[in-house]
Amino acid sequence: MNLSSTDLGLAARVQNLTKTYGHGQSTVRALDDVSVGIRRGEFTAIMGPSGSGKSTIMHIMAGLDAATSGRAWIGDTDITGLSDLELTILRRRRVGFVFQAFNLVPTLDALANILLPFDLDGRRPSALERGRIDGLIEALGLGSRLRHRPHELSGGQQQRVAIARALATAPDLVFADEPTGNLDSRSGREVLGLLAKASRDQGQSIAMVTHDPIAASHADRVIFLADGRVVADKPRQSPEQIAAYMLASELGAPTSIGDDAAAVLA
Repeated sequence: MNLSSTDLGLAARVQNLTKTYGHGQSTVRALDDVSVGIRRGEFTAIMGPSGSGKSTIMHIMAGLDAATSGRAWIGDTDITGLSDLELTILRRRRVGFVFQAFNLVPTLDALANILLPFDLDGRRPSALERGRIDGLIEALGLGSRLRHRPHELSGGQQQRVAIARALATAPDLVFADEPTGNLDSRSGREVLGLLAKASRDQGQSIAMVTHDPIAASHADRVIFLADGRVVADKPRQSPEQIAAYMLASELGAPTSIGDDAAAVLA
């Protein structure tokens, strides 16, 4: 029997996913037969060294890139064969994004940036949606900054605007790509706390790509990639446990799921 993503309690998943770049002897295998899912209502960190495939898997899960082989789902929707237009509509309505570079529209003020997903979808927020947006603005401390454009905001404020935009439509799934990479430590902690709260209080599924052990320690679950494969999948870890595992991986210690990896992560 084939179980759906809903049956499995997953907001997104990939199955036997492979991604290669180039041809012949210059072929690079970014992902190598990966099968993994993002659980509903959970904050998941995806970690790995540079070149491990962590950003590639997020981009394919989000429908921003296509796999060489294998399948990907958002909820129960198999996105593998969808057209660009179908993917665009699906992302707009069911997925939120938070990027390291904030990706705010410089000519729009903070409120217009937050409401951008609705404008792109050709509609205005309903009364219920507007109430949720007002709650987000209050929770994120943006009430006095709504008429400011991005260049008038600090990095932390810009990222809070980006989080409000990502959560405004109450998407099933939020992808965050190094969301604290351009922030100071205090702003970074605030942003991570906000993402964790969205998962905990609103039941939203958060998938965050990061190389930072401190950032990953805020997640409920940590998935480690190396050389295009999932090498460990663990519940919440301390920054020290994560850093120890990453160091062991880089030094060539065993990194496959099993006793050796479990010992490092214990």
